[in-house]
Amino acid sequence: MTTNLAAFNPGNYYAGPKWKIAIWYFLNYYILNSAFPWPYALKTRLLRLFGARIGKGFVIKTKVRIKYPWLLQIGDHCWIGESVWIDNLTQVTLGDHVCLSQGALLLTGNHDYKQPDFPYRLGTIHIENGAWIGAMAVVCAGVTCGSHSVLTVNAVAAKDLQPWLIYSGNPAVAVRRREIKEHRVTVLNAATI
Repeated sequence: MTTNLAAFNPGNYYAGPKWKIAIWYFLNYYILNSAFPWPYALKTRLLRLFGARIGKGFVIKTKVRIKYPWLLQIGDHCWIGESVWIDNLTQVTLGDHVCLSQGALLLTGNHDYKQPDFPYRLGTIHIENGAWIGAMAVVCAGVTCGSHSVLTVNAVAAKDLQPWLIYSGNPAVAVRRREIKEHRVTVLNAATI
């Protein structure tokens, strides 16, 4: 047997009505994937109009690509950096306080290379509260990034990331625990100034 791409069959994969996909591709290209700094509020409204569920305090930078907003859920106070690509052929869920740094790729689809017709293999992605996906890092289909986990620059997560661990490399491996220092606010007394 050999690979036969002419026989490709997406199986039961269905992205949505063609009219909706066509309109979204146009708006995604000219608004989200644009270098023009459209206001966050405009981009948030547009994503919600197309079915994304987005919490409060959402920050989305320029040159972002989102395949299908109707398959996207974003919690409160999330940041999406420049040139992030959310290639969500199936559901992607971001918890609260999640950061996707510049050029990060969330990849929900792959192909079954063992089959001659190269069918899709899809898997949801869950990025839990407080997790940080570093610049140019890749999260593969079916992966859960545990609470407050970190995927460092250029790392590839092909398997689940455990909570509170920092991962590096390709494939990503745990390198140390994540520690967050207590934030102390110093209040100056007007009498001492």
